[in-house]
Amino acid sequence: MENYDSSQIQILEGLKAVRKVPGMYIGSTDERGLHHLVYEVVDNGVDEAIAGYAKSIYISLNKDSSVTVEDDGRGIPVDIHPKYGRPGLEIVLTELHSGAKFDKKVYKITGGLHGVGVHVVNALSSRLTAVVKRDEKIYWESFERGVPQGGLRSIPLQQFLKSPPQELANIKLKLDQGHGTIIHFYPDPEIFETTEFNYNTLLERARDLAFLNPAITITIEDTRSDQKETLHYEGGLSEFVKYLGEGYNAVHRDPIYSRSEGEGYVVEFAFQYTTGVSETLESFVNNINTVEGGTHVAGFRAGLSRVIQDYAKNKNMIKGVESITGDDVREGIVAVLHLKIPEPQFEGQTKSKLGNSEARGIVQSATEGYLKDYFESYPNIADLIVKRALAAAAAREASRKARELVRRKSALEGGGLPGKLADCSSSDPEKTELYIVEGDSAGGSAKQARNREFQAILPLRGKILNVEKSTDVKTLGNQVIRDLITALGTNIKDDLELSKLRYGKIIIMTDADVDGAHIRTLLLTFFYRYARELITNGRIFFAQPPLYRVQKGDKVAYVYSEKDKDEISRKMGNNAVIQRFKGLGEMNPSQLWETTMKPETRKLVEVTIEDAASADRLFSILMGDKVEPRRRFIEENAKFVTNIDL
Repeated sequence: MENYDSSQIQILEGLKAVRKVPGMYIGSTDERGLHHLVYEVVDNGVDEAIAGYAKSIYISLNKDSSVTVEDDGRGIPVDIHPKYGRPGLEIVLTELHSGAKFDKKVYKITGGLHGVGVHVVNALSSRLTAVVKRDEKIYWESFERGVPQGGLRSIPLQQFLKSPPQELANIKLKLDQGHGTIIHFYPDPEIFETTEFNYNTLLERARDLAFLNPAITITIEDTRSDQKETLHYEGGLSEFVKYLGEGYNAVHRDPIYSRSEGEGYVVEFAFQYTTGVSETLESFVNNINTVEGGTHVAGFRAGLSRVIQDYAKNKNMIKGVESITGDDVREGIVAVLHLKIPEPQFEGQTKSKLGNSEARGIVQSATEGYLKDYFESYPNIADLIVKRALAAAAAREASRKARELVRRKSALEGGGLPGKLADCSSSDPEKTELYIVEGDSAGGSAKQARNREFQAILPLRGKILNVEKSTDVKTLGNQVIRDLITALGTNIKDDLELSKLRYGKIIIMTDADVDGAHIRTLLLTFFYRYARELITNGRIFFAQPPLYRVQKGDKVAYVYSEKDKDEISRKMGNNAVIQRFKGLGEMNPSQLWETTMKPETRKLVEVTIEDAASADRLFSILMGDKVEPRRRFIEENAKFVTNIDL
């Protein structure tokens, strides 16, 4: 193990502004920013693993809203810094832009190059305790809102194991190695809108890291719900691709995998073609998920397109279509790209898009070089992929003709809105709302309940088509979907123009039962596949109609869960009258307005995409062709359903 001590730690500036403007450092103070705290601590352990010093990370969500993250790396240095006169541990935890990541001798490749890490976690925690295992000792220091409390202390490891100090009573060693770091922190309720962590959100991030780093084992435990999962994937990116594409039928049996190294960089990718109609591409730079892509993604797509197009031309395979485009090449692909470079330049504080201009050429060259050789070595697989692209090209041309037909029909019909749409009088999209409701009965009630000035109602006749199993031609030939597209005004897919959206909010309002949930899922699948910009721009919402009306005398309460019903009933007394709403049509217009449509009293849930790859995988499993993954998903998750209304 190389010498790793405090002399390698550098300080670039103080920690003064973090608590004043936390959004500058973690993006936001909502649930997303809260989870970012855990990511920063976990990423430090991953960086130790990349450098070759750690193998395991253990994440624990505790019942008291705290989080404990342990790794078996070298342990943060605890000796006195020769220049600053303080323990390295204290410097790392209290000084912004301090650490060894700026020293390329210590960390050649790291995600945390902005210096935003455990220092910021400390500043935004009401309490934090850092524990270091080194040299057969346990060292620790505690902090309150970033301020050291009592200085650095130590105890022999064996003594700690027999009788830990009271201050460390809540910290349990989960990993056996005699070296490593434990960070135990409580997010500050003065800073964050919520301090409750979501297990599944953290699980998905941990899963990504385990796929990207096959040598690491990551365990995540939620002591609040007794959920626990250990993640280790020896197959790396190839296994990641199979996981993401689980709901699709594969065109070729095994993912195509490549890893190439150059001076200061590593390009790694894996992909597999499926019968799906979408592109699923997860991209990473130094373990950071670049959800907005960037120059490395552009390089991969360009290299992939060029090799497939050149192969098709050289083999004289382009027949029956005008050409093969980049979109055709990417249809049905499930891919993961991971670029490691010494100095990534991310656009935005949240590191969601890579900006390094040289990355495009590096990745494109690596992609082209490998795939040319691969296609020559495995022409049978190359032929399957080209035929898949040709099928996509034919479908694209048919889809274009179908869209033109829809436009022509709209023009011939005078560009009118759907007959079932009850439009609003306002034309200001920042004030207007479109309620999509199931059936004529609920539609009639909603039309009577609404505010006609800014609320429009579009009733659906029957269940919307499952677009996951349909071609564009079949989808665009469906009258319900055509009515929906016309009402929105934006068009779809690549032709979507957000500026033409006729309503600022699109609200899906269905019954609170299984059928209603199915219709919501079908609509959400349509929006995700055909108008994803509406989701990413915060335009899609779910209405939440109440389940019960509870009344005693002149006291009336509308409740949205079984738990709330029992609580309200207990407070009102045993003689309370409880009415169960089985559907929207059972409410009179005034009740529907007051509970579900009145802006001041209703409950809306915004539809967001926290993890695009996970969302894509979920849609493919639940709505796609393969039955086995769907059955397995239902069996694994049924235990988390607390109430099913049949």
